[in-house]
Amino acid sequence: MRTKESLWGFFASDPQLSFNEDGEARLFAWIGQEQFERNPDGSFTQGETKFYPFKMFRRSAEHAYEKFARGDNFVASGHVQKFSYEKNGETVSGEEFIATHIGPDAARTSYAVDRGRSRSQQLEGAPIEAPDPTLSQQPSPRPMTL
Repeated sequence: MRTKESLWGFFASDPQLSFNEDGEARLFAWIGQEQFERNPDGSFTQGETKFYPFKMFRRSAEHAYEKFARGDNFVASGHVQKFSYEKNGETVSGEEFIATHIGPDAARTSYAVDRGRSRSQQLEGAPIEAPDPTLSQQPSPRPMTL
């Protein structure tokens, strides 16, 4: 089982798409994470929202740019990367999230998935079988729009 770090949050800025000299896409945005603290009585108190730089690259960046806007809630997988640079003679350092996959946060977002055919049409007359774990599983060729 392959796993990666995950991150949830919301787009605090509009995602910006740019391309390098080789034509590869780069998405950059500021994302926010609301902070909550559990109280002894079981209720929650909202703390200060924290903001972080967020990046995606290549085709994933282009897809994310088409699907997400400021204010949208998401869940992403990828990794945290530390950065450091000089600005006005001082060292600036921090962390950014480099995402490889992203989707809407189902706990906070209403959305619809368009698979082209209804679920009942797909299953009509088709036997239900477990996948063969010895065979390589290929993703569905059906387009999915969010």
